[in-house]
Amino acid sequence: MTDGTRFKVYCSQCREKVELPAREFRLALGASKERTFYSFTCPACGAVVRKIAGEKIVAALTEAGVRTMRLLPVDG
Repeated sequence: MTDGTRFKVYCSQCREKVELPAREFRLALGASKERTFYSFTCPACGAVVRKIAGEKIVAALTEAGVRTMRLLPVDG
């Protein structure tokens, strides 16, 4: 992971703009664009925030070494 990489994001709960290091993010790659998202915990209010991640965001987070998981569909 790139130690110096930081991202500015808005918390959807408290509306604060915060800057976090890459290690504070998680990236989940789903089967579709609607199911691909990133998440972080807001340092201002403590909320766990989840937002849809488009191609550019996925590329930036991946390049920064953000922990990534691939979501697989469940049959049933």
